[in-house]
Amino acid sequence: MSSSAPSSSGLAPLSYKDAGVDIDAGDALVERIKPLAKKTLREGVLAGIGGFGALFEVPKRYREPVLVSGTDGVGTKLKLAFEWAMHDTVGIDLVAMSVNDVLVQGAEPLFFLDYFACGKLDVDTAASVVGGIARGCELSGCALIGGETAEMPGMYPAGEYDLAGFAVGAVEKSKILTGQDIQPGDVVLGLGSSGVHSNGFSLVRKCIERASGQLPATLDGQPFKQAVMAPTRLYVKSVLAALAAHPIKALAHITGGGLLENIPRVLPEGMAAHLRQGSWPQTELFAWLQKTAGIDDHEMNRTFNNGIGMVVVIDAAHAAATAQTLRDAGETVFEIGAIAPRGAADAVVVS
Repeated sequence: MSSSAPSSSGLAPLSYKDAGVDIDAGDALVERIKPLAKKTLREGVLAGIGGFGALFEVPKRYREPVLVSGTDGVGTKLKLAFEWAMHDTVGIDLVAMSVNDVLVQGAEPLFFLDYFACGKLDVDTAASVVGGIARGCELSGCALIGGETAEMPGMYPAGEYDLAGFAVGAVEKSKILTGQDIQPGDVVLGLGSSGVHSNGFSLVRKCIERASGQLPATLDGQPFKQAVMAPTRLYVKSVLAALAAHPIKALAHITGGGLLENIPRVLPEGMAAHLRQGSWPQTELFAWLQKTAGIDDHEMNRTFNNGIGMVVVIDAAHAAATAQTLRDAGETVFEIGAIAPRGAADAVVVS
């Protein structure tokens, strides 16, 4: 039969491309992605991009490996990426949100999978996004071994897309962080964030809308848009170095819910974290958000990371050495509080 034969209705034939799905564009994207993914290869990768499934062998140095998984997205930060045409760092956000969560259990992230969905595939935009994903994986020692690009006409407005990611890590069974040995007197260290990270952007966008034509030119030495869109900090390599050297009791990744809702997730029953107001500086970015939104300190600490992206709980005798290891690895570290019996107080008290 001729490839140009009319349909049974007498109408011209319809191709998948006529329906809005460009297979050639998808193939072109895969070719653009392959060298980016190759840069993230690490021990354990047996087969990566291109197959129906990616193969990974848990490194033999683990004696009793426990797999730890995490999945997340970037949230409404993507709306600003669309509006401002800033697509190159949201992939780092995507990786960070999952690998930082896996890290909290004491696990080393091993590999990452991504899902990119759009209405019409723009190869340059998608390659920019995936380039950020690959960069995030490279910075966290995590292999990008697969993913899915879904072109779905009619599902997303022109120029928009959605992102989701999935990370798997491993930890020795005997070294899983549970927080169960946390005691009164233990020190709470805070690791500085790089900005808003990937939570609270529904409020950030409202603040931008409220400020309208009176947005500041710069915040914390960066142009306004760069400060707002700064990618989530990847804590993996520095914290793994600290875990190898010091008896860290618990970690908390400060995401949605801020300090007030995330620290209690790693505290044992009856324990509370007493944080000292002012023990870490408020950046210009968070000061602008607080002033523009007109919210109090409690709401700031419940909505945003407010300058602290990861919390470390360690006994007082090892606190200074742990902080130094983290600083040597490039982190900004503050001693922000201590553990106390909970009593009738909230699990996190900022005073």
